[in-house]
Amino acid sequence: MISNINLEKQFFDLLQILITIFTFLIGITIGVLVIVWLERKISAAIQQRIGPEYAGPLGIIQALADGIKLFLKENIIPSQGDTRLFNIGPILVIIPVFLSYLVIPFEYNIILANFGIGVFFWIAVSSVIPLGLLMAGYGSNNKYSFLGGLRAAAQSISYEIPLALSVLSVALQLSNSLSTVDIVEAQYKYGFWSWNLWRQPIGFIVFSITSLAECERLPFDLPEAEEELIAGYQTEYSGIKFALFYLASYLNLLVSSLFVTILYLGGWHIPIPFFFNFNYLGWNPIFDGIGQVTNIVIGVIVTLAKAYLFLFICIMTRWTLPRIRIDQLLNLGWKFLLPIALGNLLLTASFQILLF
Repeated sequence: MISNINLEKQFFDLLQILITIFTFLIGITIGVLVIVWLERKISAAIQQRIGPEYAGPLGIIQALADGIKLFLKENIIPSQGDTRLFNIGPILVIIPVFLSYLVIPFEYNIILANFGIGVFFWIAVSSVIPLGLLMAGYGSNNKYSFLGGLRAAAQSISYEIPLALSVLSVALQLSNSLSTVDIVEAQYKYGFWSWNLWRQPIGFIVFSITSLAECERLPFDLPEAEEELIAGYQTEYSGIKFALFYLASYLNLLVSSLFVTILYLGGWHIPIPFFFNFNYLGWNPIFDGIGQVTNIVIGVIVTLAKAYLFLFICIMTRWTLPRIRIDQLLNLGWKFLLPIALGNLLLTASFQILLF
């Protein structure tokens, strides 16, 4: 009897995990499709074009149609390339991005894994991505692809250090925790004025620039700078493997926007404190349950609204600024952003010591 109960419990636990993972993947997929549609519509508006409008209402399923087309295309492998590295490259690029979503809280209890070192977990897993890009470039047996992989690795190393220093300024000095949930909760007391954006304006600017560089977005898309002729490190790829690189890019952009929301914009908290609090609608437990569900829904909506607001700025930046040269990119990372981020960390630590 006891063994049957244990089996049933294990079965329901496994079912709950599978449902959570399935919901998680569906939500991420929808989020990426929305980003692709928004980018096409916003870029069309900037250039005074219409954009996609025939595939579904206002072209909302154009990105889904493109994904299906790439999935059905033939998968071609270079005859003189390294097959193992060629196949492992896209996997090493996409898996770390998916793992980054584990530590993102959409609401207080809406998080897959509330690690005590959540932000460092994100930085650690995202640092694996350049290895996948190098493998993709080297395994293609194409000098242009290999050059694109080398550029991606150099760019990632240059900008990961100031990004980590900016995160450290927020996590250890202002929130006293590396947990993403604790960082958001530390910005709740005074609503809009509690955001780390006002306490860390320099860190916010550095983080925004470095996150764009990490996502390889204009003006930092040097790994595929020759896209008029070739496509950088993914030149030799086709079909679903080619799609994985662009999927990872958009997923990484969404991750960066969510982390901007968590670190600097108060996460799921509404800017006005004690506004829209439905936790206590009365003595009836049913109403209290409805209030808690309502708060969760509002928190998720607020988090996504803040993230997509930052996404809008990223898309506007892509279609506004020109691409910079590789020497300008490395100079910006090592000669400007790194000293500024380090100075910001030392200044924040000094203020904490003087105040406490």
